[in-house]
This record gives sequence, structure tokens and C-alpha cells, in this order.
Amino acid sequence: MSKRNSQASKSAARERLRQERERQAKKDKARKQIVVGVSVVAVLAIAGGISYGVMQLNKPSAWEAAADAKNVTAPKNTSGDDGTTVVIGKASAKKTLELYEDSRCPICATFEQNVGETVAKDVEAGKYRIKYVGATFIDNSDSGEGSKNALSALGAALDVSPEAFMDYKAALYSAKYHPEETDDKFAKDSFLIEVADSVDALKGNAAFKKDVENGTYDAWAIKMSKAFDKSGVQGTPTLKMDGKTVTAEGSKNAPMTVPEFDAAITKALKG
Repeated sequence: MSKRNSQASKSAARERLRQERERQAKKDKARKQIVVGVSVVAVLAIAGGISYGVMQLNKPSAWEAAADAKNVTAPKNTSGDDGTTVVIGKASAKKTLELYEDSRCPICATFEQNVGETVAKDVEAGKYRIKYVGATFIDNSDSGEGSKNALSALGAALDVSPEAFMDYKAALYSAKYHPEETDDKFAKDSFLIEVADSVDALKGNAAFKKDVENGTYDAWAIKMSKAFDKSGVQGTPTLKMDGKTVTAEGSKNAPMTVPEFDAAITKALKG
């Protein structure tokens, strides 16, 4: 092989090596750009996720939003500020029995199971009217949302009719449906609707179901709860007539049997 050919071969080899190095450098550069790009996207995604998570954590709950609501939708058959005055019975009745209850209260359930039917008959007969004041303090003491959610659902029933309200309240406190105080079943809309299906006026009632699921009366329930807090009443059930607490004879507690209740009401009506 001539010296010229040998040099040409070497030059060609060096050129091929140079070209190969350039191609490899371009590949490395492109790979680096891809890695950086992916890393940036990943960082942005993580940052976005963290930002969304923080926003979600800082977002007020439905009940916090209800508490801050400026406009309150009150059910029909109510009066007073924000519709928090609920009086049921004949206008001709001369006396009004104030009834303070928390839907999760087990003692309220006992009272309603034992005496609720007697109260309903007395109201229907015009013996007195009922002024209902709903409380939600058990949600705070035992944690949960059931008291508020059940009160909101009671508002939806009241919007249907006073009779639907009374029947639904009785169903919520019934032995069949009332949960243990620590069991927050009333927090579930589906359970409240299940209970409502036992009430003729509410069974299959699309408007009632929508109001429960949409929380139409959530803000009203909060306002009602605040009305209870302002009343000075310390526990439930509490009964009052003419500003005086109605209790069982010789006790500071609400009458829990029909004989105790009849005796206490007869005395209160005379007072």
C-alpha cells in the first residue's frame, strides 16, 4: 500500500470518528434535555399537587360554609329571624310547650318513644302547641355531623308540612332507626332518606330527597342551633311552658313516662 493511500485511509478514519463523536454528543444533549424537561414537569406536577392539596385543606367544609352563609333558606311553616321559630299546632291553643331536643340524644329518643305519641295527640286536640328548638351540641361533644344533618333534614320535612315534620321526628327517634349516641349514622344522607321512607308524606318525595342531598337547609340548621345556644338550656330533652321548666314530680328532669308527663303538663297548663 502506498504512503498516500495509507494517509487517506487514516484521514477517512479520523473523519468517521469525528462524525461519530458529533452524533453521540447530539444524542447526549437531546437525552439531557429530555431528562431536564421530564424533571421540570415532575416538579411542576408535584408543586401543583401540593398547591391543590393545600387549597383543599384550606377549603371550608360544607358546614363551615353553611355557618358563614349570609343568605339563609328557611323552610315553610317557620317564622322569626332566619325562620328559626317553629311552632306547630292549632292557633286556638292558649299554651305553648317549648321542646328542646338534639337528634342524636339517646334520652330524647327515650322521651319520644315513651311520650311522643301523647304529645302529638295533645297538639292535634288543641291542648297546647309545640315550639321546637333543635340542638346540635352532641356533634361537638362526640364529634360528627349527625345532629346538624338530621336537623337540616327535619327542615326539609317541615317544608313539606308540619305533620310531615312531626312524623319524621318520631321516626328519627324510633327504636328502629335511632342509633347509639356515638354512632354518627345521621351524618349520612342516604340513612336519613331511608328513615323518611317510613313516613307517608316523605316516601318517594323527590323534593324532600333533593333538599336533603343538596343541604338546602344546612344554614338554617346552624341558625336553629345557635338559637338553642342562646336559650340558656343546658341539656336535652328540656320542656318549658310559660318560661318554667316542665319536669317530673320531685325531679329536675323531663317526664319520661306518660303518667309523669300527663301530671306535669296538667300542672303546667293550670299555671
